[in-house]
Amino acid sequence: MTTDMTTDVTADMTAGQNMPGYVWHAVQDAPVREIFPGIRVRPLWSGDNGAKAQVVELDPQACWQGIDVHEPGPEEVFVVSGVFNDGIRDYPAGSFIHAPAGSSHVPQTTTGCTLFVFYPEG
Repeated sequence: MTTDMTTDVTADMTAGQNMPGYVWHAVQDAPVREIFPGIRVRPLWSGDNGAKAQVVELDPQACWQGIDVHEPGPEEVFVVSGVFNDGIRDYPAGSFIHAPAGSSHVPQTTTGCTLFVFYPEG
């Protein structure tokens, strides 16, 4: 006797998509706000505790104005495309960065980049 595990897993995954609180967004449909010249934020999700997920797009030669301090909590960054620089080193596409609470950097890029940014504590 054989069981089709693929069907069972697919059914479980589909059922999960209808759970309360399940949220999804297409990045291109998310509202966009320019926070500095050449740097745009597209909010994707905000939680009750201040947590949030967003996509940040930096045009070539864009640089954050001032120092980006991570407060009240950490910042998690995944470089989706391009090359991100934190003011010290380059992070190519596919890189993950954990910046602990209280740390800081100066986000910038020479090539342009797209980042997925998650703030677990706001």
